Amino acid sequence: EPEFRYTAGLHGNEVLGRELLLLLMQFICKEFRDGNPRITSLVRDTRIHLVPSMNPDGYEIASQMGSELGNWALGHWTEEGYDIFTNFPDLNTVLWAAEERKWVPHRVPNHHLPIPDSYMSEDATVAMETKAIIAWMEKNPFVLGANLQGGEKLVSYPYDMARAVKEESPPERPRYQQHQDEEEEEEEVLEVGAEDEEGVSRSPDHGIFRWLAISYSSAHLTMGETTRGSCHADDFTKGMGIVNGAKWRPQSGTMNDFSYLHTNCLEMSIYLGCDKYPHENELAEEWEINKEALLSFIEQVHRGIKGIVTDREGEPIANATISISEINHDVKTASNGDYWRILNPGEYRVTVRAEGYTQSTKICSVGYDIGATHCNFVLARSNWRRIKEIIAMKGNGPIRFAPAGGRRLSPSARQRMQQRRQMWLNRRANLTTTLPPTTSSFVPSTTFPPTETPTTLPPRRLEPPTPSETLWDTETETYTEIVTEVETEIWEEVSTPAAPFTTGETYTVNFGDF
Repeated sequence: EPEFRYTAGLHGNEVLGRELLLLLMQFICKEFRDGNPRITSLVRDTRIHLVPSMNPDGYEIASQMGSELGNWALGHWTEEGYDIFTNFPDLNTVLWAAEERKWVPHRVPNHHLPIPDSYMSEDATVAMETKAIIAWMEKNPFVLGANLQGGEKLVSYPYDMARAVKEESPPERPRYQQHQDEEEEEEEVLEVGAEDEEGVSRSPDHGIFRWLAISYSSAHLTMGETTRGSCHADDFTKGMGIVNGAKWRPQSGTMNDFSYLHTNCLEMSIYLGCDKYPHENELAEEWEINKEALLSFIEQVHRGIKGIVTDREGEPIANATISISEINHDVKTASNGDYWRILNPGEYRVTVRAEGYTQSTKICSVGYDIGATHCNFVLARSNWRRIKEIIAMKGNGPIRFAPAGGRRLSPSARQRMQQRRQMWLNRRANLTTTLPPTTSSFVPSTTFPPTETPTTLPPRRLEPPTPSETLWDTETETYTEIVTEVETEIWEEVSTPAAPFTTGETYTVNFGDF
């Protein structure tokens, strides 16, 4: 089953999310016991994690004042003064710097970016709560999640960090393509509402994040209303109830961006209401307003594709990379080889890669109904693992290759090959052209240097060279190549029909797709 999480109480004075998760726990348990088919299916097919209080120290401070005497700052931070939501590693800067240098995905991956060493050092300003959350994220292969906050009524989706955009003049496009682009923009406005691109920090899964955000706001009873949807006179969500985090409130090191770049989980923030600390009398109404939206958002974890990646013996392959064509963000398989990838409806070209196996590609379709499409993969082993073992054994030295099935080279054949090698080297040295020296002053002359340099070949030897004249004293004749991790094939060219030769061990090198 896919892993889903709801978290609340990142800020101790935003208590509505905490109370809603406690009510959601009671509702799910009661309805499951009563046989509600929707809840039964949700519980059996999903691993649901609910954490109502991520900042208990801040909540204790805020609860002492209560809803009447509390304010917007009291209990917002941890006891040590950290804002947990913005206390995560800044991986956006790492990724964007690598993209500018064209290092992604060859040198720097587009997913599961490692945490910088400076963040994990003893002198780093990291809250204990943040470290515990990161360890929890890395332990469980979450697919979808949301953190419940307060003070506004909307859904905010990544990226939360603003990205500097280089101003470049777009290339001139043909007139028919310009008209086509205008028609597509009009269709997009009619389907999902207009979005002002100014200030928006788009992620590779921008369209998927908008779909997920709308799934909550549209099921919420008041979030999508133009009259009561916003907490301010200026409704910057344009009646949709969703907004890009960087456009609304640019922040770095947020929980949403870190979850997206370090794990498989798509995370967003749900702001439940204008009042951070509502009165107890209002909880029943707030539950009815948010109940359907909370359940509908959990069900979105079953949208897209899912499957298992195994080898030909049926053994699961962990940490295999799942790539979607046209989406520059990959995910990895879990320890038992299964994976989930949330996608919008459509057809996708899915490619799976794993170290030591040849890659595999399929076309997978995603429908509009809830229920992920099964897309399993079976990978064949390649000999790249053996090649890497040889490289590790040889170090930086050359690796000897010989034709498969060859036999040991005889002494006379070895001498003939050495002789041919020496003749080729001599011919190459004699063909080197020496240019006349240049002078500082020009002197006219009617005599021109010859256009070609005469070539003198050494006399052909009829008798074989003596053992003292040989170039190598090895038992076998070898060709050397330096093997690097590139997707190519190494071919060995033998210029004469001499007898095949071999070394002590013969390797057939076939670089498959890896």
